[in-house]
Amino acid sequence: MSDPKIAPTDALLKRITAPVKASLADIPADASYDVVVIGAGGAGLSAALTAAIEGARVLVVERTEYLGGTTALSAATTWIPVNSHCADVGTQDSVEKAEGFLARAVGERSPAALRSAFVRNGAAAVDYIERQSQVKYRARPFHPDYLSELEGSTLRGRAIEPKPFDGRLLGDWFSLIRPPIPEFTVLGGMMVDRDDIANLLKLTKDWNAFRYSLGIIARHAKDRLGHARGTRLVMGNALIARQLYSLLERGVQFCVSTRLERLIVDEAASACNEGGVTVGSVTGVVLSAGGVTRSLRVTGGVVLASGGFNRHPKKRAERLPGIAQEWCPGAPGHTGEAHDLALAAGARYGTGGLSDCFWAPVSLRKRADGSTAAFPHFLLDRGKPGFVTVDQRGRRFVNENTSYHLFGIAMQEANKTSPAIPAWLVTDSAGIARYGMGMVRPGGKGFAPFIAEGYLIEAQTLAELAQKLGIDARTLEATIAQMNEAAASGVDPLFARGTTDYQRANGDATRTELANCCLGPIGQGPFYAVRLYPGDIGAATGFVTDANARVLGAGERPIGGLYAVGNDQQSVMGGVYPAPGITIGPGMVFGWLAARDAVARSKGGRAVAREPSEALG
Repeated sequence: MSDPKIAPTDALLKRITAPVKASLADIPADASYDVVVIGAGGAGLSAALTAAIEGARVLVVERTEYLGGTTALSAATTWIPVNSHCADVGTQDSVEKAEGFLARAVGERSPAALRSAFVRNGAAAVDYIERQSQVKYRARPFHPDYLSELEGSTLRGRAIEPKPFDGRLLGDWFSLIRPPIPEFTVLGGMMVDRDDIANLLKLTKDWNAFRYSLGIIARHAKDRLGHARGTRLVMGNALIARQLYSLLERGVQFCVSTRLERLIVDEAASACNEGGVTVGSVTGVVLSAGGVTRSLRVTGGVVLASGGFNRHPKKRAERLPGIAQEWCPGAPGHTGEAHDLALAAGARYGTGGLSDCFWAPVSLRKRADGSTAAFPHFLLDRGKPGFVTVDQRGRRFVNENTSYHLFGIAMQEANKTSPAIPAWLVTDSAGIARYGMGMVRPGGKGFAPFIAEGYLIEAQTLAELAQKLGIDARTLEATIAQMNEAAASGVDPLFARGTTDYQRANGDATRTELANCCLGPIGQGPFYAVRLYPGDIGAATGFVTDANARVLGAGERPIGGLYAVGNDQQSVMGGVYPAPGITIGPGMVFGWLAARDAVARSKGGRAVAREPSEALG
């Protein structure tokens, strides 16, 4: 279930068995680094790992007490066209096919040159990382591009995911990995991925599923004897753990719970490179933590990977008006403080994107510790047959099987003319028993706490449900009647639900009795509803960069030694969400490009994004 070939070296064993050193106080006052990475999410750790492989002295700075950022909470799907794993699932991809797909999906919302740099370097970046580290990927057998109706899309191959990892290999460093969203785990901290869920749901019906499930449950029970949570890591935790293990192998240093106070900029510095004139140069950073301050010299570059502007109070209010911060399911570190420093150094935000953020519908519930759980409704309920989403008047306003990003945008657009925030996700007793509903597990049991807290609304009839939701009963009943007619015919006349490969992937292909695997009847009371809000899952607006992720200032000139990757970089997708993993994929590729350029800069040279023949050779 994890890679059996991993065996720590003597040097690594010594490090992971010693007390964890990840404090600013452990850094000498006169320290100098080739590359300093601000932010320890997937993009930042990709940059750090690349720089370390290139032989650089690397420091990773993380504002929170955990490594991993929002990547650790995610599925860690990584969208990389033309990657070497495409062949494993029978897909023939090409640069031309992928670039054409993105041109149709994104258009003029992002520079074609940056999209080309991503596509033409992606496969090389994956091969480089896999060949020289413990980061290993696999392709999903079926994982369509979200805009599967567009020419150039694929059904599988571009979406790769990290292989599971045994967290015990990290020793005490395991405690630094950001735990998954609790509501995404079972049995007190056991992570589950798509394959696990499929087997657990068939636990009592299939011998192979029973045997598989028993194995992971037994492993988890053993884990809990010595750990606060399960050590069998999947999805985002697996990716971060694999990156961390590889970084520890190469002696990279970390500082957690540490703030970037200042970028040290030499305004007089200028140099003529083949890429043009670079005016001004970042030559160091000032960091603080627990009363300790360090001013560190940086010879190659500072890579900003702090996660975006989402929790910056002023920038959030300006760019996401009316969107409460508690609706955001992302990790807490993206405060935007590093953005203020970059903007002061001459950086600027990109423009022209479809949206400033990427979106998903979320439902909210207060936890016992007083925090708010924002649960993203990615695929387990809203697109399944027997579910419908309505606004506060009881009318549909969206194709329930569209991508979570377009769903979140549709909520905001609909809300301009009819109250749709919150919207209501509605199903019947059969639907909730089969698929669950948000934080309510499948199986049809354990509803009482959710009902008592008001998270789940239950009613015996549609009229009673409408009364509890503040909706006109006749309107809701008419909407459900329309859905039942659509289920019978297999045709959704309002939103064409279930008409693309991606939409059908979000349905239930096992329901062969249905005319459309996305449309099922709603009629067996009691009935249930959950409130949905548009939750921002990551910034799409970030700093303008060139193809090597160098931050551009006035006159399109690079700010020397300053790079932006991940959600700190202006989205190469232009705020569009054409496929799964389109934040983590570019984050990894541009992290790779940025690190190579920064390391070359530290040695007095400069790396460049490669042409197709080089990148794919």
